Amino acid sequence: MSTTSLTQQLAEYKAGFIQRVPSERLAMMEGATAELKASGIEVSALQIGDQAPDIELPDATGQVVRLSDLWHQNILVVAFYRGGWCPYCNLELRAWQQHLESLIELGGRLIAISPQTPDNSLSTAEKNQLAFPVLSDSNLLAANAFGIAFELPKALIELYGSVGNDLPMLNGNERWVLPLPATYVIGSDGRIIYAHIEADYRERAEPTEVLKAISLQQHR
Repeated sequence: MSTTSLTQQLAEYKAGFIQRVPSERLAMMEGATAELKASGIEVSALQIGDQAPDIELPDATGQVVRLSDLWHQNILVVAFYRGGWCPYCNLELRAWQQHLESLIELGGRLIAISPQTPDNSLSTAEKNQLAFPVLSDSNLLAANAFGIAFELPKALIELYGSVGNDLPMLNGNERWVLPLPATYVIGSDGRIIYAHIEADYRERAEPTEVLKAISLQQHR
């Protein structure tokens, strides 16, 4: 297991990205992130104590998974990510894979959700060698129900399109909509017991901190 924390890995990638990218492009992306944060979406999204929505989504093989079936069996960690095209997301997914055994030892279970089609979710799982389910939320049912879906501004649509990230195609829904990177922990009663919601896509919940929160919850 890597001894480098996810937070460190994200910071290192961000630093390298800043060095590589033209300043005007970086300024536009920073502005879009600031506007999204200012929109209040982090606050309006579901929070600790809220009832989690009971959604059915297909996994990477097309098999339908119902969230309540999972949280009734185990403490459920739900990690929303943008897609396999996002390097920050891939770092997060691989970090969770490294901590998967520790989560299972705590009686937990992990799923990751993105708007990608099942085929693209399968590619992401294979690329990152993931041993946990990656669910497809192409219709944005889960992202909307958790309150973390947002429309991309025109400047980002043009940028993403120019670098080959055709989200309407990757997600199969003809929309330029993404979820905020968010991590939720759901208890057996369906209540949210941990929430990390971040408008800045470069910031993610640290898996070790999520594991600590689960451990503390169990010892109350």
